[in-house]
Amino acid sequence: MKRYGLLARIIIAIILGIMIGSFANEWFIQLFATFNGLFGNFLSFIIPLIILGFITPGIGNMGRGAGKLLSLTALLAYASTIIAGVIAFFVAKALYPAMLSGQTMEIFTDPTEGLSEAFFTIEMAPPMGVMTALLISFVVGIGIAAIRSDALLHLANDFRDIIQLVIVRVIIPLLPFHIFGIFANMTHAGQVATILSVFAKVFIMIIILHVLYLILQYSVAGSLSRQNPFVMLKKMSPAYFTALGTQSSAATIPVTLERSKSLKVRENIADFTVPLLANIHLSGSTITIMSCALAVLFLQGGNISFPSVLPFLLMLGITLVAAPGVPGGAVMAAIGLLDTMLGFGPTMLSLMIALYLSQDSFGTACNVTGDGAITSITDSISKKWNVTEIDKHVK
Repeated sequence: MKRYGLLARIIIAIILGIMIGSFANEWFIQLFATFNGLFGNFLSFIIPLIILGFITPGIGNMGRGAGKLLSLTALLAYASTIIAGVIAFFVAKALYPAMLSGQTMEIFTDPTEGLSEAFFTIEMAPPMGVMTALLISFVVGIGIAAIRSDALLHLANDFRDIIQLVIVRVIIPLLPFHIFGIFANMTHAGQVATILSVFAKVFIMIIILHVLYLILQYSVAGSLSRQNPFVMLKKMSPAYFTALGTQSSAATIPVTLERSKSLKVRENIADFTVPLLANIHLSGSTITIMSCALAVLFLQGGNISFPSVLPFLLMLGITLVAAPGVPGGAVMAAIGLLDTMLGFGPTMLSLMIALYLSQDSFGTACNVTGDGAITSITDSISKKWNVTEIDKHVK
């Protein structure tokens, strides 16, 4: 398989997972569920280290420009997330009366309940939480830049090289097997397919919105960097298909990082922005949550205006930063807002979770692919914005 590119291996893994999952016996599915459990636990363990390994030296290498770059990246990510939610609201508001006419509220179980369990699991507790890793990266990175410590910077760069070695030698080669196991298990369970069949129109609308929003993001990125947006999207496609399988922006960081650097982005910019964006840029998840929430409200007979949903959307953009790098993390982080701000009851929350989890991978794929666009936009703006201060540290 080494002679095939990563994208080809991921597509093959998805196809084989769906095909084999449709007829494989329980023992075979459990075997890969065991592998997925071990690999997934290792990913959870390594994610904070990836954040520390890339963001800390990224900030340190950029010196005084890091504070501005951090502000710029965070502002672009938040703006992108909110704009995505606004677009999803108005599209859903316009289309749902025709799309969902005649359909009523139904209670679905959590689609993960039907998945086969592993033979055994080994706990691999992360050394720290994602937010803790982000905060430590910011504090240490800015501290290195402030005191201009060459010793600490060399240490941070060496740690980054170790993490890169783990990514290249362990994570990337095993990703296709992980993706195969996930799709085989989901196909074998069958619950996701049931939900998809009932809400197929909603999901088609969501996926179309994802694609159109990615085209919008890359049109902006391409105009700033003077590149063809569709060529840029093609270069980022391995990250998209990887996220379809991992269902985690953080777990897809290695591929997103490698693909983002192919967009003519400076390496130090990508090393800084990609791990950060994996945790703060969730435009695809926002489109999905907003569309699914409005679908549930519509099926319940409720009606909601934009002024009443705007506070929810603004809080959602902040709350999703706390979403863990695991499948379904975004909707779990949003449950409190759905309850307190949109008035979702237990039945509505159950349906919302089922709807979101059954297509979580597409929202995640939109998130990580969009990270490449935001990285390119950040790089283009930073070249024009205080070039002398930032470039001397990047080079």
